[in-house]
Amino acid sequence: MSTPAPEVSSKRLSWHSYGISDVGKKRKLNEDSMLERVEIGLWAVADGMGGHHAGDVASQMIVDSLKKVHEGTNLNRYIDDIEDCILRVNDRLIEKARGSDKNTTIGSTVVILLAYEQYCTYIWAGDSRLYRQRDGKLRQLTTDHSQVEQYVEQGLISREEAAGHPHGNMITRAVGATDTLFLDMDIQEMKSGDRYLLCSDGLTKHTIDYEFQDILQEGTVEAACKTLIDLTLSRGAGDNVTAIVVDID
Repeated sequence: MSTPAPEVSSKRLSWHSYGISDVGKKRKLNEDSMLERVEIGLWAVADGMGGHHAGDVASQMIVDSLKKVHEGTNLNRYIDDIEDCILRVNDRLIEKARGSDKNTTIGSTVVILLAYEQYCTYIWAGDSRLYRQRDGKLRQLTTDHSQVEQYVEQGLISREEAAGHPHGNMITRAVGATDTLFLDMDIQEMKSGDRYLLCSDGLTKHTIDYEFQDILQEGTVEAACKTLIDLTLSRGAGDNVTAIVVDID
């Protein structure tokens, strides 16, 4: 699935994007979902928790809920509405899991990017990521909510060791995982020429940050997105893979 999106202007900046979600080479079902609402500056990638019941339902529920969010009259109201939206989905997933025959989790990671005038806010839970390419330098803006990331922060393993660690798939936070959900968020000022990448971990399992930097430095949002997905597929794509590339003009 791929979706081109037109350019839309805000008061000070404009943006355009391109996104692709692919089932990958080994999975039969795509449990990733993505959202591009360029007209209001809202993008999201949700990754249903693999190995759990109805991960595709969880990720799609997040995206469907965000489709109903209206552009805020101010940034704080906009952020509050998005946060409330995700918290309501969390409650619905918990209720749905409790009502199922199996005692299981119905959950999904999520990363959301909101552009508003000259600012952007990003909100996340889990290990779906947001990167920013600015002035030729790549920076990961989100921090994974994962067991391996905790090991790194505690100094138990190095960043290099984390890449192939057997606990790499263990996430510590997700929508639908617990009764109380804590969403991380941050805000920054955008600059013309910024390029953002939202992605599921199906992409980061097969690529290294310096490869992102090289790919994101050149070409259109469509070309960059297709190159990232094609590279992942060429390396086996053991998971679903989703990427959205957003340019700030």
